[in-house]
Amino acid sequence: MYEGQMVFSQVMRFLPLRYFHACVARYKGELRVRRFACLDQFLCMAFAQITYRESLRDIEVCLRANRTKLYHLGIHSLVARNTLARANELRDWRIYADFAQVLIGRAKELYANEDFGVELADATAYALDSTTIDLCLALFPWARFCRTKGAVKMHTLLNLRGSIPEFIHISDGKMADVNVLDILRLEPGSFLVMDRGYIDFARLFGLHQAFVFFVTRAKRGFQFQRRYSHPIDKTTGLRSDQTIILTGVDTAKDYPEALRRIHYYDADTDKHLIFLTNNFTLAAIIIAQIYKARWRVELFFKWIKQHLRIKKFYGTSENAVKTQIWIAISVYLLVAILRKELGLDVSLYTLLQFLSVSVFEKTPISQALCAQEPEPPRVISGIQMTLFDL
Repeated sequence: MYEGQMVFSQVMRFLPLRYFHACVARYKGELRVRRFACLDQFLCMAFAQITYRESLRDIEVCLRANRTKLYHLGIHSLVARNTLARANELRDWRIYADFAQVLIGRAKELYANEDFGVELADATAYALDSTTIDLCLALFPWARFCRTKGAVKMHTLLNLRGSIPEFIHISDGKMADVNVLDILRLEPGSFLVMDRGYIDFARLFGLHQAFVFFVTRAKRGFQFQRRYSHPIDKTTGLRSDQTIILTGVDTAKDYPEALRRIHYYDADTDKHLIFLTNNFTLAAIIIAQIYKARWRVELFFKWIKQHLRIKKFYGTSENAVKTQIWIAISVYLLVAILRKELGLDVSLYTLLQFLSVSVFEKTPISQALCAQEPEPPRVISGIQMTLFDL
């Protein structure tokens, strides 16, 4: 008798398999493969992410203990750690990177109207930052960071509407953050929020010429000349709103047009913040609020490091590491898509915690997470009825 899909299968039902197989064919991922297809590999790695498996042996033991249920999970091959390790080692990581882009497109549609605390009409706002994932240099010699340390960097462009990572570049630990601006492609009219580590006026001028608005913090001691001061309301925390030009020997050549310099006092942290932007239309307080929303990318990094497996890796090669990171990102996106598609009023954390302990259950996800707490039994007051007359 049919009793419904398992929770894991309910999640994977939202995978656009037609696009997945197209990505596999693009990079010939199943050339001369007899068993353990790319989809089996993806499902095993996604299962490991959702259920917090620590190693390949952990994945193997857990799935073999439930071998009678693997077919219902969508896994059509018996899982062995050597087979999974070989797949992570040899199958092109770009299969899963391209597939993640498909999921990004779907998530972006679902979260297009998500509020992030700033009124920007139809404009899209992005936060750009990177996080470093430490590695053992002896095990990951290709990820050299310094003489005695290995690391990879995950450069991320986060859409602030829904916290969707729209661009991810995985590099070795030595790549400077600012260099990622050379490979970014943003739509005209969008806003890019960055910290001061991304200040390179030649690159910022390139963004300006591409009609992209940027908001960043100024470095100390940069040379400029004030051209005009705009009126402000000091009760909002603003201290100045100025139009300036750069006067440094190199910076004046790198950015020959005017910039906007905003001085803001944050009473919560007792800090004075100086913002630079090429947008002269929005109110100064809105610019400050846009920069404040940058903390969402920090929360994104913290969330995926705490709740997904991207700090401990199942393989040591560059291909295996990138495969695991991209599948982890795909799981994050899939959970975000599931939340919107089912109309769940729960956080991603709550949803992932539920999935981690319920993958083999057959309860509908929407029913399990939207069920009301059972009411306590009513106590009838009064004298208890007697069954027999004495």
